[in-house]
Amino acid sequence: METDDAGELKETAEKGSADRTMRPVAFTMSVLAVLVAVTTVLGHRTHTRAVLTQNQATDQWNFYQSHKIRSNDTELMSDLLGVVTIANPGQAKALEKKYADHQSKWDADLKDAQQKAEALEQKVHVEEVRADRFDLAEAMLEISLVIASVTLLTRSRIYWYFGFVFAAAGIVSALAAFLLG
Repeated sequence: METDDAGELKETAEKGSADRTMRPVAFTMSVLAVLVAVTTVLGHRTHTRAVLTQNQATDQWNFYQSHKIRSNDTELMSDLLGVVTIANPGQAKALEKKYADHQSKWDADLKDAQQKAEALEQKVHVEEVRADRFDLAEAMLEISLVIASVTLLTRSRIYWYFGFVFAAAGIVSALAAFLLG
C-alpha cells in the first residue's frame, strides 16, 4: 500500500466518522421539513375556511338587509294606511292587522338574521387568528430548518441547538392554533 493510499483511507475514515456525528442533525432537518409541510397545509386550509366563512357572513348580512328593506316597506305601508281614508272600515282594520303581523314577523326575522351574521363574523375572526398562528409556526419552523442546515456546513452544533429554539417557537405557535376555539 502506498502512502497516498493510506492517506486517502485515513481521510475517508475521518469523513465517515464526521458524517456519523451529523446524522442527528440531518434527521432533525427531515423532521423539521415534515413539520413545515404540515403547518403549511394546515395554514392554507385555515385561510380557506376563513374566506368561506366570510362569504357565509356576507350572505347572511345580505339576507338581513333584504329583510330590513321588506320591514321598512311594510312599515311604510302601515303608516300610509293610517293616513289614508278607506271606504270600508272593516277591511281597513284587517289590513292594519295583516301589516302589524308582517311587521312583527320581520322584526323577529331581523333579530335572528343579525345574530347569525354576527356569529359568522366571530367565527371568521377566530379562523383568521388561527391562520395567523399557523403562518407564524410555518415561518419559525422554516427558520429552524435553515439554521439547522448551517450546522452541516460549519460542523458547529451551536447552530443545531439554536435551531431548536425556533423549532420550539414554531411548535408552540401551531399548538396554540389548535387550542383556539
